[in-house]
Amino acid sequence: MIYSNEVENMCPVAKGANHGPAPIPEEGRWVKSKEISDISGLTHGIGWCAPQQGCCKLTLNVKNGIIEEALVETIGCSGMTHSAAMSGEILIGKTILEALNTDLVCDAINTAMRELFLQIVYGRTQSAFSEDGLPIGAGLEDLGKGHRSQVGTIYSTNRKGPRYLELTEGYITEIALDEDDEIIGYKYINLGIMLDAIKDGVDPAEAIEKASGQYGRFDDAVKTIDPRKE
Repeated sequence: MIYSNEVENMCPVAKGANHGPAPIPEEGRWVKSKEISDISGLTHGIGWCAPQQGCCKLTLNVKNGIIEEALVETIGCSGMTHSAAMSGEILIGKTILEALNTDLVCDAINTAMRELFLQIVYGRTQSAFSEDGLPIGAGLEDLGKGHRSQVGTIYSTNRKGPRYLELTEGYITEIALDEDDEIIGYKYINLGIMLDAIKDGVDPAEAIEKASGQYGRFDDAVKTIDPRKE
């Protein structure tokens, strides 16, 4: 280590206070983190690219500084989905410091990693007060039985009003309207359930029927419309 002449010529003065780092909550414990291996927790974060044409929701489950589980969800950009595929391979097994300084292919995913890093090292994780944290697999449970992201896609114009295209329940097939042409419900197909049934050999028409449902006051509709055609 090189010291400047001015520092070399200073007389030594003993350092008094040494309180160490403030403890942060981690998986039901208070931890004074000094090393990356001191960090554990599961949390989520959002990132966006410079032109803001797409975003990423990233979920990481960190144990002793190592990323043991990653869920990468993207929306708004076709190239970002392929970036997510590569990031899913890149992230696991790295320390959170390595992951922060690794190119995760897409700016939105890199930004999400930055936001998660800040949450994790400051003790702001979702599992901060959960004893022993959350098991590996907790991220997958967020997707539910259909193993699909929670997506909401709504299109609307001032002249023709809103069209529900996809919501948490699934792909919207019909919108129910009342006498004032206001939306009061909808029918949907849960695509994850439908495709799982088809994979298991169920006839596609039957699979669609089994995966279909309705929400709201659909039965009270004065009329219904197909949101993609009308």
